[in-house]
Amino acid sequence: MLQGFSWHLPADGKHWERLRKNAKAFAAVGITSIWLPPAYKGQAGKDDVGYGVYDTYDLGEFDQKGSVPTKYGTKKEYLAAIRALKKAGIQVLADIVLNHRMGADESEQVQAVEVDPANRNEDSSEEQTITAWTRFTFPGRNGTYSDFVWDHSCFHGCDYDVATGRNAIFRFADKRWDPNVTRERGNYDYLMGDDVDVTYQPVFDELVRWGQWYTSACNIDGYRLDAVKHIERNFYRDWLARMREDSGKELFTVGEYWSSDVEELTAYLGEDKPMSLFDVPLHYKLYQASCSNGDMDLSTLFENTLVIADPTHTVTFVENHDTQPGQALQSFVEPWFKPSAYACILLREAGYPCVFYGDLYGMPNGGNIPAVAELPLLMEIRRRFAYGEQRDFLSSPDVIGWTRAGDAEHDASGVAAILTDRSESQLTMEVGNEHAGETWRCVIGEEDDVSIADDGTAVFKVSAGKLSVYLPETAIKTLNCDSRALHRAQARAIDPSPAA
Repeated sequence: MLQGFSWHLPADGKHWERLRKNAKAFAAVGITSIWLPPAYKGQAGKDDVGYGVYDTYDLGEFDQKGSVPTKYGTKKEYLAAIRALKKAGIQVLADIVLNHRMGADESEQVQAVEVDPANRNEDSSEEQTITAWTRFTFPGRNGTYSDFVWDHSCFHGCDYDVATGRNAIFRFADKRWDPNVTRERGNYDYLMGDDVDVTYQPVFDELVRWGQWYTSACNIDGYRLDAVKHIERNFYRDWLARMREDSGKELFTVGEYWSSDVEELTAYLGEDKPMSLFDVPLHYKLYQASCSNGDMDLSTLFENTLVIADPTHTVTFVENHDTQPGQALQSFVEPWFKPSAYACILLREAGYPCVFYGDLYGMPNGGNIPAVAELPLLMEIRRRFAYGEQRDFLSSPDVIGWTRAGDAEHDASGVAAILTDRSESQLTMEVGNEHAGETWRCVIGEEDDVSIADDGTAVFKVSAGKLSVYLPETAIKTLNCDSRALHRAQARAIDPSPAA
């Protein structure tokens, strides 16, 4: 999977065009699905990344919030990008943000109580009248697609009193926070903006109508669900069932439940497991490894991660839009460890890996963070050679590795990967006696060739703080170029400029 955006993309309205023009190139390097950013109009109009949700029916079609297009382009361009991606064999996942609304058109007087931000179950004021921006009439859309008007009855609370200019968390007096959410801060139903009451029947019905319209009108293949730990647990179970029934599609879905506690994630999945979840615990392990100055015990890298607990329902990732520098969940994997981190999700059999757009192309935020040079080659190796039985060599605190034996369906397949966060190291690893007598070459790293012994083993080496990846010599010949040239060629092939 490709996360098809990063936070600091230019607000030029050209991103749907970029993705459309690069659809074939994405497919060529092994992308099979793409998670697109929120496509609907946010409170900041063309400058909104998409998470400050204003109007979910406006996909860049109406003059609202100062522009017709969203940050990424117009509805027409969005649909054209989806068609091109699907024609290239890539499934399209839509980013669904239903927890909150922002940028209301009118304010209302509402009875509310202030709650303790550290424990939202505790009221910190008497009931009072506040003026809240809670009425959404969408005058620019003028009832097209839906005439539903959102008002304070559709929300649990808000974070601003217009009358006093005061920021606080206000729960509306006739509402209660949903019970089946994370217990952080007592009850973490409230996240930001106007908190949508998904249990209120008129709201639920409207969200079902919208989801049916959106999935059909845009021919969506699945979803990435935002902030699921802040939403009543049963809502998405019911909503997804309705979407699947109405569309007749599987609608692969991955939820963002941001927690480093793997037991919390598996509890959310439950027995019915209606979706996959991102492996946040593994992300934090990779982040820790990159920041620990070699002091992390690499033998524990995969312990207490979702990819071990439930590999079938796990989407692994190294980085996303929230973890990049300057964002709310900043936990940026240091560049020196990025190739190793991506090897851990791309070259292993368990999990569904998600590559971050900012790592593939670089990030234009402060310092202009460069792309991960090895990433296109790692993606190519996954697509062509990372098959067959996996053997793990994960017992050392300072150096770990694994091999894939390859299979008969993929010519010259088989991979050996070894990484260290300390000094140069080596491991004796088995690739399978079917490879006995072969020469394997280091395509990432600068190590010498190795010869596979009669028992299927070889000594694989890695330089200090680096990753080494080895392939059968016959595989190298099919690449028809050395690894550095391949990096350059693939980078050119998926150039993200609008003219590419």
